[in-house]
Amino acid sequence: MNSVLVLLSGGIDSAALVHYYRSQKTPVFGLHVQYGQPVAEREAQAAKAIAAHYGIELRIAQIKPPLARRGDEYFCRNAILVLIACANLSPGVNRVALGIHSGTIYYDCSQGFMADMQRLLDGYFSGTVTVEAPFLRWSKLEVYQYCMSHGVPVDLTYSCERNNDKPCGQCPSCYDRRRLYEAGGFMSAKKN
Repeated sequence: MNSVLVLLSGGIDSAALVHYYRSQKTPVFGLHVQYGQPVAEREAQAAKAIAAHYGIELRIAQIKPPLARRGDEYFCRNAILVLIACANLSPGVNRVALGIHSGTIYYDCSQGFMADMQRLLDGYFSGTVTVEAPFLRWSKLEVYQYCMSHGVPVDLTYSCERNNDKPCGQCPSCYDRRRLYEAGGFMSAKKN
């Protein structure tokens, strides 16, 4: 089976993604990208911990200057992450995977985005590189339930978008984490 490069943010979705491919016996490599997010240090620590847990190679890339944003949304983030991943493909790696899921308002978490990215990659790579999002039709809760039923180490993940030291409790990621806690109770809402 062809190797896959997983965009490893350090959050629940990307940790689930690493497990998903590893459970299929697919060779997995990780790429963590720092793009000027306030939690870059904490996310990198989480990505390293997840990579170590699964025994995968992890590369870290930085984008400078930081990506532009409006509130909690970074413009073109997932498209840029996919292109950076493609620019970092090792020989024999011809798949790039994102841990995006349904239920968000962002274009770059949609089926249309995935189709558009694949068309772009087909232009660059003549159909030899694919972009994948196995959880695209799953809700965040379904991704979390996958983690719980398969022993994905969610305690190693980090999801706050604003604070490196402790979760802010108010950003969309903290809100999602709190909802998961209320739905399934995997850890206190304060521990992210």
